[in-house]
Amino acid sequence: MIINLLISAIFQLLLFSIIPFVWWVVTAKKETSYLTWLGIKKIKIKSNQIFMASFLFVIIVLVIPGYLAVAFFIDESAMATSQFSGKGISAIIPVLIYAFLQTGLSEEIFFRGFLTKRLINRFGFQLGNSIQGILFGLMHGAMFMVLLNPLEIIIIILITGVGGYLLGWINEKQSNGSIISSWLIHGIVNTISSSWALFNLL
Repeated sequence: MIINLLISAIFQLLLFSIIPFVWWVVTAKKETSYLTWLGIKKIKIKSNQIFMASFLFVIIVLVIPGYLAVAFFIDESAMATSQFSGKGISAIIPVLIYAFLQTGLSEEIFFRGFLTKRLINRFGFQLGNSIQGILFGLMHGAMFMVLLNPLEIIIIILITGVGGYLLGWINEKQSNGSIISSWLIHGIVNTISSSWALFNLL
């Protein structure tokens, strides 16, 4: 399971990095390094208390609605985390690979590192970040188009869309443009949701 997940994670990471890399080569290679352009840089925060409160707030806003949605509205077997169902603590390494590399890092590179920054540069923070959040939600909804009913898809779009907006907000407004914050939050949230499956908590 670990080898398969690592291969899948590397493939997804490369897939989600192709467009940003080409865009950087064409538009910004002479101005800045690729990692800085994406926001893969040290987090700079003005206030530790405000940052930590924001960090925990975003995690809570993503975890609680996600849990309630899967517990009451969405068929858990259709979720990607169902691959960990009932495996317990023995599958914690695969969960971390899935949560932090396969989904967390790849999606943060594309959505918050590439899209958010380009959209904010073009339209300003509120509109640019909102567009990114909507696109993030729609991508997650599209992934479940044939597996779930329309209400379940709408719930997924809303939760992930709001989540996408908040992840962009914490990067751009609380972390000096670093996507490390949203990557950590994304990985933590996915680890928590995978743990529900690991220990059959749903």
